[in-house]
Amino acid sequence: MKKTATRLADGRELLYYDSRDDVVRTAADRRPLPPAASTGEIRRDPLLGDDVVIASHRQARTYHPPPGECPLCPSRDGRTTEIPADDYEVVVFENRFPSLAGDTGRCEVVCFTADHDASFAALDEDRAALVLAVWTDRTAALAALDTVEQVFCFENRGHEMGVTLGHPHGQVYGYPFVTPRTATTLARAAAHRERTGGRNLFDDTVAAERADGRRIVLEGAHWTAFVPHAARWPYEVHLHPRRRVPDLLALDDAARTEFPQIYLELLRRFDRIFGPGRPPTPYVSAWHQAPLQHPHRTEFALHLELFTIRRTAGKLKFLAGSESGMNVFINDVPPETAAERLREVASE
Repeated sequence: MKKTATRLADGRELLYYDSRDDVVRTAADRRPLPPAASTGEIRRDPLLGDDVVIASHRQARTYHPPPGECPLCPSRDGRTTEIPADDYEVVVFENRFPSLAGDTGRCEVVCFTADHDASFAALDEDRAALVLAVWTDRTAALAALDTVEQVFCFENRGHEMGVTLGHPHGQVYGYPFVTPRTATTLARAAAHRERTGGRNLFDDTVAAERADGRRIVLEGAHWTAFVPHAARWPYEVHLHPRRRVPDLLALDDAARTEFPQIYLELLRRFDRIFGPGRPPTPYVSAWHQAPLQHPHRTEFALHLELFTIRRTAGKLKFLAGSESGMNVFINDVPPETAAERLREVASE
């Protein structure tokens, strides 16, 4: 993998990732942009202890641009975009409208392909492997920043998930704090360790799912995918490497080699859940990694959580009163039924 760094017209960093070492990237951003600025701030909820990001400048971000004006497509035919080159494999750049920036962290955009009409599921295994290498590289880069405590790589797909740009892309957040979800999980892991005389919560959870078997979606030599026993979302899959590691940096070569095959198969099954001819399934795909400075970070288990809010072909799962008001989820699809359906739509 070759990484080429440059700067956009407003000073933001942009990085090209290419599979070949002989690729040369020289295109410059000639747009008349003012210097990048962010007005975000972080406030602490006194009742829950959660950190909340206030980012009013994001109200001005690009919102469902008309056809032909996508800012994530290459710059071609006289039209300039966020990416100066006329083609690319994978590109990362600092978000123009970041939730977190400077002393409050960092937000990056990851473009998986130059093809506006593609999707991650349509990528081949070589490109998916390159994206995994990019996620790993960005995890290392953001982890090295003094302002970052946790790195979060994710993709939102579909307007139902709030996506405002249709081009296949994801994001990387460098939080200046440990996220509430991760803090709760670490506390549960500590309690489990104390209660069981040193056993690991993640190891025991994955072992229980494998022993039960009803919610296993697919297994490889180095990865296990299952619908969790208490799934919150209609179709939700957790993907764990067989060898527990705290983050993407610690994955071994065998797990990296197998990941594209496993992950692409999961995404393709998600698109087949509701039958042929249906619109692509909206989803969130989220990597959970250990916080950088936590004393028990090596006991955290890197894993990916993939879920959709679509519960039937024409219905969505909304966060209504119980979920939004009390954080008590009510799932209409039994996890065993979801797992069975995801097995039924396996590639032939």
